[in-house]
Amino acid sequence: MIDKHTIFFTSPIEPEHVDAIRAAAPAVVEVIHEPDLLPPVRFVADHKGDSEFRRDARQEERWRSLLGRATILWDFPAGPVASGGGLSLAPHVRWVQTTSSGVGPMVRDFGLADSDILVTTARGVHARPLAEFAVMALLSHAKRYPFLKDEQKAHRWERYCGTSLAGKTLLVVGAGKVGAEVGRFAQAFGMTVTALVRRPSDDRRAELHANAVHGLDALERLVADADAIVLAAPHTPATEGIISREVIARMKPDVVLINIGRGQLVDEEALIEALQSERIGLAALDVARVEPLPHASPLWDLPNVLISPHSASTVETENAAITEIFCRNIPLFLAGKTAAMTNVLDKAQLY
Repeated sequence: MIDKHTIFFTSPIEPEHVDAIRAAAPAVVEVIHEPDLLPPVRFVADHKGDSEFRRDARQEERWRSLLGRATILWDFPAGPVASGGGLSLAPHVRWVQTTSSGVGPMVRDFGLADSDILVTTARGVHARPLAEFAVMALLSHAKRYPFLKDEQKAHRWERYCGTSLAGKTLLVVGAGKVGAEVGRFAQAFGMTVTALVRRPSDDRRAELHANAVHGLDALERLVADADAIVLAAPHTPATEGIISREVIARMKPDVVLINIGRGQLVDEEALIEALQSERIGLAALDVARVEPLPHASPLWDLPNVLISPHSASTVETENAAITEIFCRNIPLFLAGKTAAMTNVLDKAQLY
């Protein structure tokens, strides 16, 4: 074990959370936060910052020097994929705490699958905000929110009929904390919840707030009965393109499709065709195959599409929750008890 550790922040974070990490770290740990080396934030919990930001020569020298000293990082340093996102400048790093949950493909692309660098994620932090986004989309469609806004704009008072979520069937693809939180909310509205997971078992029903649990091989059969589908799975080789043209063709007319997982789960061309023919009632998309969503994408202008710029998980309490995970893990890491640490990425499974 290294006797002296240095934590270095490579993405923006609010000062109060830096103070909390300093308080949690023992005296043997140096905590370095240099805000002028990081891009200005555009909103609370912005982990990317202003894309136009550039360090001057002196700042770049300091940046490289501090990366060279760091043994623990808050987030991967930005940089080319070929150099591990900037990790080539940080040869002594042994642990990275990320601010995202779905970092598996990034870790793979950085060539870290066989490295001894420990990666912990923000798994669970985004479960409630993402589930709230899913509920918003479900209610928006059921209560015909776009229709109501059009009627209001026209100053028109004509009674209409909506629908209720109670009694509807929701298919949740993904068995993590996000999927479980979606199931919990859906059951509160009286929906019947079916969960699709990699390792199905009846004893997981309570954990996932589901009425039934099936394996991913049942997807094509079960989509035909679903009034709404929520994609909450990570992007892995097993989930790449799982919502194929064939699966989309089997969906109910007027189905609601909500993607809070990853854009790579969906055949986007087939999705666009189904939306254009109005076979899908609403697609609420927090993610896309290419991000930012290209300006020319038909998804922007389709009336039955709700676009969120990969921000459904971002709330003002996000960094506080990630800081709690980091602070719990610091003493365990220093003591060599990595098996007891929270949210350690399984590099083989990529989540």
